[in-house]
Amino acid sequence: MNTTTTRTTCPYCGVGCGVNAVVENDAVRVAGDEAHPSNRGRLCSKGTALADTVGLNDRLLYPMVDGRRAGWDEALDEVAGRFGEIIAEHGPDAVAFYVSGQLLTEDYYVANKLMKGYIGSANIDTNSRLCMSSAVAGHKRAFGEDVVPGCYEDLELADLVVLVGSNTAWCHPVVYQRIVAAGEDNPDKKLVVIDPRRTATAESADLHLPLAPGTDVHLFNGLLAYLTGQGIESDLPGTAEAVAEARALGDIDAVATACGVARDTVAAFFELFAKTERTVTVFSQGVNQSSAGTDKVNAILNCHLLTDRIGKPGACPFSITGQPNAMGGREVGGLSSTLAAHMGFDDAERVQRFWDSPRIASAPGLKAVELFEAIERGEVKAVWIMATNPLVSLPDADRARRALEACEFVAVSDCMRHTDTVDRAHVLLPAAAWAEKSGTVTNSERIISRQRSFLPMPGAARADWDIICDVARRMGFGDGFGFDSAAAIFREHAALTAFENEGERVLNLEGLVQLTDQAYDRLEPLRWPVRAETAGRAVGAMPAQQDSRRLFVDGVYPTSDGKAHLVAVTPRGPANAVSDQWPLALNTGRIRDHWHTMTRTAKSARLSAHIPEPFVEIHPTDANRYGVADGALATVSTVRGEAHVRVIVTDGQREGTLFVPMHWNDQFAARARVGALANPAVCPISGEPEFKHTPAAIAPFEAAWHGFILASRPLRLAGERLVDYWVKVPGERFYRYEVAGLQAPDDWAATVRGWLGIDERTADWLEASDLAAGRYRAAHMDAGHIEACVFVAPEPAALPERSWLAGLFTGEPVEEAERIGLLAGRPADPGADPGPQVCSCFGVGRNTILRAINEQGLDSVAAVGKALDAGTNCGSCKPEIAALIADAGEE
Repeated sequence: MNTTTTRTTCPYCGVGCGVNAVVENDAVRVAGDEAHPSNRGRLCSKGTALADTVGLNDRLLYPMVDGRRAGWDEALDEVAGRFGEIIAEHGPDAVAFYVSGQLLTEDYYVANKLMKGYIGSANIDTNSRLCMSSAVAGHKRAFGEDVVPGCYEDLELADLVVLVGSNTAWCHPVVYQRIVAAGEDNPDKKLVVIDPRRTATAESADLHLPLAPGTDVHLFNGLLAYLTGQGIESDLPGTAEAVAEARALGDIDAVATACGVARDTVAAFFELFAKTERTVTVFSQGVNQSSAGTDKVNAILNCHLLTDRIGKPGACPFSITGQPNAMGGREVGGLSSTLAAHMGFDDAERVQRFWDSPRIASAPGLKAVELFEAIERGEVKAVWIMATNPLVSLPDADRARRALEACEFVAVSDCMRHTDTVDRAHVLLPAAAWAEKSGTVTNSERIISRQRSFLPMPGAARADWDIICDVARRMGFGDGFGFDSAAAIFREHAALTAFENEGERVLNLEGLVQLTDQAYDRLEPLRWPVRAETAGRAVGAMPAQQDSRRLFVDGVYPTSDGKAHLVAVTPRGPANAVSDQWPLALNTGRIRDHWHTMTRTAKSARLSAHIPEPFVEIHPTDANRYGVADGALATVSTVRGEAHVRVIVTDGQREGTLFVPMHWNDQFAARARVGALANPAVCPISGEPEFKHTPAAIAPFEAAWHGFILASRPLRLAGERLVDYWVKVPGERFYRYEVAGLQAPDDWAATVRGWLGIDERTADWLEASDLAAGRYRAAHMDAGHIEACVFVAPEPAALPERSWLAGLFTGEPVEEAERIGLLAGRPADPGADPGPQVCSCFGVGRNTILRAINEQGLDSVAAVGKALDAGTNCGSCKPEIAALIADAGEE
């Protein structure tokens, strides 16, 4: 038996969990790395399912030019040639790169170097612009540099953790479970959640503030004024101006009114913050993704600076990033608004000297939204998109689609053969996927970790840095891109952070400048800054790691005066207000088990099982007002388009608002790209879009019929007559399709056979129909195996559960007792149906949990975990298990 274990890093969120990838006789399994300081062996549901995603189905395995297979030389010559021609005719600003937090630091570094230092334009931006650029801008205004001053340990040491605009239980589960575990050890520890929605995170909070969308500045300005009213003072620059602006809003009553939160709740939060010295405030997309995102960040930072809650154990403001290498990209200049190594454009001459490059960008380039607007106008004529899917993730995404369709030249580096973006490229470049990549990433607490390959590069795939360097050489820039390894790139990146850095920049990796290839290979997770132990230390020896867990311990900041600055911020509402035509505020975000645009997580059946369809959450009052019902379909529309989604009516959704997840795209649903609906208004400082507030409307999707299909092979329902709604859900040995139509067919049997591609003479065909009642059921068998089943009814509630039927697709013949229940859609023994999935890590269904609760008298989440394992890994399903226990107790 041939077994290898490789220590690598998870490719999902910015928590940066260490992963042990085990390959045994070509089979892969993963586990958390107990030696990694960020996760200590824990993985979330997505990380736990990583082994499900490494297969080669739908992989891009060779270059393609104009839709045909090509060799690397042809493809790279085409990219280099077209970029070169356009630069020669129109100048360097006529081309652009759009990159991603999925890139490793080494990939990011050479892409930035090529665009800014050799092409000479700053038109390189990243999808991190869409999630964390407001934090970047806020950090710079307050601290002088884009730095996160604390670490995850502070979340455990804090007596108060405030989560703002972050559904941490679902989006950063490992960090959230560290907070929860610390609370179990410290009964006095408090958790406050500030979010318009009552999320899984809010369910566990000691205090939840369901503030009105866009009122974060009102709340934290109110807190700042309250703190000064308690006698707290500061001599930091900007304090007087910030406090004066904060006091202009008025007292707690005025703050409560502005935020739409009960006065007593606001007062309780203010009092708790004021009296709790060890406070950490964690903020994420709910703060950043706003036309006032940077001001929201600074409103939070102001409160920590005023109270000197920074640089101390258990006390800091904490921006938690959404992507695995959003931080690393920021370090090397992946944003169009910065140069490399945390230097700005006033440092352009210094960067050019270090690179010895022929030119250097001297001013910021186009940010993400304005970049695609410039492409649409024809000002940017060539774009190279790397490791991201902007036609799903950008706001006003249909405009971005039109832009790419009109663009003279589009190159895409990706590992997937089909995405909404890949399908519109002139040249496709097959890139390495997670299991094949080698380099470094930096997580939210500034820890640099090695990502190591553990599977061979498939087909003709290559590392992103290798592809970029090859194009650079073909453009005539060989002198700057002679790298032969990721280690060599990392050493140059480290050297640039240390170049002429006499303490003016916190980012400094001087201790890693002479890291040998061997030392790079065995690099352990370490947090920057990393300074050399001594000037004469041995080459290749690991540097001594000073305690850099917390920055600004000495109160010295990388500003011109060495001090942090409070920033006066004025409350203002979202860029576009709701109206009679668009009376609801649409909010977008993530769900527990899917990631970004699903190109990776949709490969895992267990990750697709928990929430199989795109949905809209709506408050009961709004559901009644607009005539939409729980479980039915609805059309959510904005001025930019519409989406068809399943309705979830919940009082956890604030009245007057909607929530739709961002993940679904044209590969998996008929019309569910919520990015196409989202507001492209951006923060004027950071350029981050306002994903959290788009004026919208909702109406019933008046389907004549509803149904689902389970089939052993994928179907082509897109464009099928009568199928107006479809969602594809990958399963284990089958594909599930949720379907609906505005008009019923005249002949259900013929229509269904057409969907399945089955000849009328197929012998083993079971069906039952009640046309008067609008019901039809059919199953296709082959040699005792189930090949497909179809269920149709006039209403969704009349359809059977899918879980038991899905369990028949085992590859084994269907037993006679199962066959009897097939068209009924339920087993003869109710205990055989596990129900919809709750715990993705262990595949535990709702019915299984409810039976255990009732039969064994389980009365706690811990008891359910002991009996069924559910909730004992990442813990992100614990709120749902708790709700099931509560519901069972009320019956």
